[in-house]
Amino acid sequence: MTGIAASENAWLLPSALAAEPDRTGRQPRRTTRDWIVDSIAFLIALGFVIMVSWDLHQRVQPSPLGGTIPEWLLTLDGWLSALLCAVLWVRRRWPVQLAVAALPLSLISAPSAMVVLILLFTVVVHRPLRVAGPVVLLHLLAAFAFCWMRPDPTVSLRVSIVLAITITASVVLWGMVVRARRQLVVSLRERAHRAEAEQQLRVAQARHLERTRIAREMHDVLAHRISLLSLHAGALEFRPDAPPEEVARAAGVIRDNAHQALQDLREVIGVLREEGAGDGPERPQPTLADLAMLAEESRVAGMRVSVREQVDHAEAVPAGVGRSAYRIVQEGLTNARKHAFGAAVTVTVAGGPGTGLSVEVCNRWPVGLPPVQRIPGTGTGLVGLAERTSLVGGRLEHGRTEAGDFRLAAWLPWSAT
Repeated sequence: MTGIAASENAWLLPSALAAEPDRTGRQPRRTTRDWIVDSIAFLIALGFVIMVSWDLHQRVQPSPLGGTIPEWLLTLDGWLSALLCAVLWVRRRWPVQLAVAALPLSLISAPSAMVVLILLFTVVVHRPLRVAGPVVLLHLLAAFAFCWMRPDPTVSLRVSIVLAITITASVVLWGMVVRARRQLVVSLRERAHRAEAEQQLRVAQARHLERTRIAREMHDVLAHRISLLSLHAGALEFRPDAPPEEVARAAGVIRDNAHQALQDLREVIGVLREEGAGDGPERPQPTLADLAMLAEESRVAGMRVSVREQVDHAEAVPAGVGRSAYRIVQEGLTNARKHAFGAAVTVTVAGGPGTGLSVEVCNRWPVGLPPVQRIPGTGTGLVGLAERTSLVGGRLEHGRTEAGDFRLAAWLPWSAT
């Protein structure tokens, strides 16, 4: 019996639940492990039947009714026990039913003891204790009755009972250990599958957040480009009699920004693709050092922009802080171009490590309508800036001041370390 338990335990990990029915109630196919274990169990049980039957024929067996047990009855007992070994091939499908069916034979048959122990082991391994317990108790009572009806002349009745209890308890405990290990393997496997699924979900969420972030960056750039296009196109429409040099210069700016806008749009579409969106290299993101180029681009478009930088250790500005400051200034210039055309715009950037970075964009409140058609907007730019600022732990303010200016101000944290 120890060999059977060792075999099942050794082959436990490849197929921990090979004998358990699935959720539809169908029995899974027999695995190589099952064939090997069942073959070992059958051979051990059959060998035990042959050995015990031969030993019984060599000795006189007293009958509980008086006299001795006839030879033909011992032979019949051996053949029935040998036939009982065949049920070991289907013991996983009906463990409780087979164990209960073998109960009458265990009352009178000594050669069937090994088959009965293997059946009990299977019941304990594949059924919970509330089901296996009563079956084991019935077989233990049958063992007591067998010891009383067919006592061994070499040992006392008390020793036989203690031996029966010890063997049965060992089988039951070994089966409980195997069942506990199977449940542990299944639990660890489920944990591994759940961890893998959670990891895949986290990767998918990270990709989605990265796509959203890059798309937001591209949206800000694209809105800036389109506003420049609209501004120059409106100027050409407003002044059709402009000198050829100015028309050519404005047309060149429109062409360059249109090409750049198309490139940005392609990148946005590529980022938003479900598959392979993040495979290509990400374009370099702007930093605080690019503010001068941004202001010059707006001046070429006809805006009056002045930039004041009072930043300590500007070269040490964190990339995320510098990029956020750039986007805030870009959105402020785009809004000024849309809603306060011709007004002077002042950009102030100040701060340092430990105190944070302050960004402010101010322009005069427009009076009347601009000389060109208003540039349409979605009204979500400031909402996006508020979200961006809050994500990095900063603050954003915007609105009309007492002096009559429109002010867009933000504070971004900048750690001293």
